[in-house]
Amino acid sequence: MTTSLQKSHIHRTVLNNGIVVLLSENPTADIIAARIFIRAGSCYESRDKAGLAHLLSAVLTKGCDGLSSLEIAERIESVGASLGADTATDYFLLSLKTVTSDFAEILALAGQILRSPTFPEAEVELERRIALQDIRSQKEHPFSIAFDQLRQIVYQDHPYATSALGDESTMSHITRMDLERFHQTYFRPDNLVISIAGRITPDAAVAVVEKVFGDWQAPVDTPLPTLNLPNLTVQPQVAIVPQQTQQSIVMLGYLGVAVHSTNYAALKLLSTYLGNGLSSRLFVELREKRGLAYEVSAFYPTRLFPATFVVYMGTAPENTQIALAGLQKEVDLLSTTPLAEVALQAAKNKILGQYALGKQTNGQLAQLYGWYEILGLGIEFDREFQELIANVSIADAMTVACRYLQEPYVSLVGQEEAIKSAISS
Repeated sequence: MTTSLQKSHIHRTVLNNGIVVLLSENPTADIIAARIFIRAGSCYESRDKAGLAHLLSAVLTKGCDGLSSLEIAERIESVGASLGADTATDYFLLSLKTVTSDFAEILALAGQILRSPTFPEAEVELERRIALQDIRSQKEHPFSIAFDQLRQIVYQDHPYATSALGDESTMSHITRMDLERFHQTYFRPDNLVISIAGRITPDAAVAVVEKVFGDWQAPVDTPLPTLNLPNLTVQPQVAIVPQQTQQSIVMLGYLGVAVHSTNYAALKLLSTYLGNGLSSRLFVELREKRGLAYEVSAFYPTRLFPATFVVYMGTAPENTQIALAGLQKEVDLLSTTPLAEVALQAAKNKILGQYALGKQTNGQLAQLYGWYEILGLGIEFDREFQELIANVSIADAMTVACRYLQEPYVSLVGQEEAIKSAISS
């Protein structure tokens, strides 16, 4: 077991079985939050099993060795705690929150659930039906349709091409045996990060984790599978979905970089400049000055593999063509016209201020540090991210725009005449 104290005052301990334990000691409130990360998100699924990690997250807490779904719920609720599972593209997550005095008991329950889930057949079927309803519901929302379409043309055969829910075909064919196999493959101590924040000392936190997980050993002769994902090539194209809606969704996407790239921070900053908030460039130019948009924004998620830089607008059908040209023009300006120093600094202030506000609660702290650890960035990325953003120059911003924000993938959803007219002009 090795322990180190980082400059960010996060204690990092690696147990003998490979579990990484992070502790952010915060004595101000009598509450402890923990996040248990597993490298088993939706990008670890095979394409024909898309939605598997999501379904597993839905049923994981619905039964474990010796406890039914109701008994698990009663144990959690009898002490006013919370415990739930979720999945993202890059990781699987079990979250819990409790008062300090009950932490050992709730963590022990979490350990039981993680190590010995039973996946009751009735619960699997119930959660599958709910997931199928969610998939059908997404097809009723123009934004979801446009984003799903954009993902498919950008990522093709890459796992990022599909929603974490999968589609109706893949979700319908996932079996209980698939859940068991996925769990047996990825849920093991050398694939786990436990991030804790709250009123507990580092020694006490490690002792509790050791008691719950210390005897859990990874299979000696079975290494973790390696991800063999297809290479991504940029092949911009246009995709449309005619739909009798009251507004058009106009969405442009550009294949960016992964969080480990040296260009990540500059793209993150440009996304903030363009579409973060009521003072962002897109909001001011296209909504306030030109009145084109019902909604307009940009986002660039933090991902283990190359993420998509997205700008989008919801607009009246008759404005579809103007909106497409307007979005394109604003992105193109990043490559042709240097940002003003005051605009760049405002974007930095915005993203760094929001970052600081996102680290106020124990849950937020546990989430952030565990996330950085499971992505392979290390807890020092908390400091590095802020330095990288602060050091982005006007030349850096223009360089990444010239490299990554050129010809876009285009996804349009709306009335047929409006969207076909927009792409034919």
